[in-house]
Amino acid sequence: MTAVLRVARESSQLARRNLLRLVRTPTSLVSSLLEPVMFALLIGFVFGNSLGGGIYREYIVAGLLAQTVVFTTSFTTIGLSRDLEEGAVDRFRALPISRVSILLARTCSDMIVCVASVCVTTLSGLALGWRAHTGVLHTAAGFLLLLLFAFAMSWVGAFIGVIAPTVQVALSLGFIWMFPAAYISSGYVAARSLPGPLAHIAEWSPITALVNALRQQFGNPVPRQFPVPRGWPVEHAVPYLLLWSAVLLTVFVSWATYAYRNKSKSR
Repeated sequence: MTAVLRVARESSQLARRNLLRLVRTPTSLVSSLLEPVMFALLIGFVFGNSLGGGIYREYIVAGLLAQTVVFTTSFTTIGLSRDLEEGAVDRFRALPISRVSILLARTCSDMIVCVASVCVTTLSGLALGWRAHTGVLHTAAGFLLLLLFAFAMSWVGAFIGVIAPTVQVALSLGFIWMFPAAYISSGYVAARSLPGPLAHIAEWSPITALVNALRQQFGNPVPRQFPVPRGWPVEHAVPYLLLWSAVLLTVFVSWATYAYRNKSKSR
């Protein structure tokens, strides 16, 4: 059996274990499923009427989807940190399995949670009045890009989960970067409207890359009162998003695996 097939087999078995645990504790899904609805109602109706009404509510769905995949990385962070703290990973280390398999199993199984959250966000968007105007193929391509980026972000969560000494610290570290990442972007406002250097940060942000790519694939217009987005990241939104996804996977798969190996040796 080749190394790749071995890792795939071990990861699938461990992912099944994670999913069984999720089925037995369904309450852990409550926040992941309720948060998208809450943010859709809050931003779409509390702020939406003063920012463009229906066209703004359609505009923000890409931002809601991007925020959803960012926020669900905390599920990976907390789950992996809990396994480390409770000693489950120590039991896995006693087995003849690859260390990468444990991390890969966690990120893959938690994609189920992400898919569920994305479905809830999409339904919330439909309730707000959002529609895709580009046909089935472009719409499907948009969701595939979303899931690719979500998988890349899950490895960010895995890295934080490994380096956190406790679940409480993992919870704090897992959320402290999410709000700046989600909101310093063009998810809910035009990036060019942000003050000073924040506009440049938002313009080149990976979250903005995702949002721009989704709006292009879904054919969602920009509200008339918003500045028209321009520049290389907007004109090449899909390749720029693919580049960001590749960079995040390359960096954080390596970092998470290295940190996990060092943590395993110290136990």
